[in-house]
Amino acid sequence: MVNRGKLYVVSAPSGAGKTTLVKDVLNRFKTLSYSVSHTTRAPRNNEQQGIDYFFISREEFEEKTGQDYWFEWAEVHGNYYGTSKGFIKTSLDQGKSLILDIDVQGTCEIIKSGLEMVTIFIMPPSIEILSKRLENRGSDSKKVIYTRIENAKIEIAKKNMYQYVVINNDLDKAIEELCSIFKQEMT
Repeated sequence: MVNRGKLYVVSAPSGAGKTTLVKDVLNRFKTLSYSVSHTTRAPRNNEQQGIDYFFISREEFEEKTGQDYWFEWAEVHGNYYGTSKGFIKTSLDQGKSLILDIDVQGTCEIIKSGLEMVTIFIMPPSIEILSKRLENRGSDSKKVIYTRIENAKIEIAKKNMYQYVVINNDLDKAIEELCSIFKQEMT
């Protein structure tokens, strides 16, 4: 009999460094797999289909919503994001532990499901630094950045619903702190 896998949910405001931190954890813990989400937004610079996201049309996403396909889904910054119910269930049943990189709305949905999980929130050091990071990305308009900052304030206010909070002020320290959480939770 295969032991059930463990689900790790990592959330952060846009630009807090969540993707960078999660990639480092995945490189260090080879028994972890990344849960690839679906999105209707366009790919960024080096993002690849099926690796970073499954990029699908808005119509296809909405069709899947009507088919009870999603474990969790939300509309964020005008785009849909969602995680396949079948993928999560199959992976955990096969003993695979997964990192789910999702927003606060998605985490709220999963918490309601009653599924056992470990939740981690990545905090930016400040709203000012977060704003600079988003500007330096060079991928969003000022209007989009403003929206992301306003959403970040709402998301940060919900950080206490997470079991762990990691402040990404110094990347190396944040990676070490995050890795120590995974070491502790995997034993």
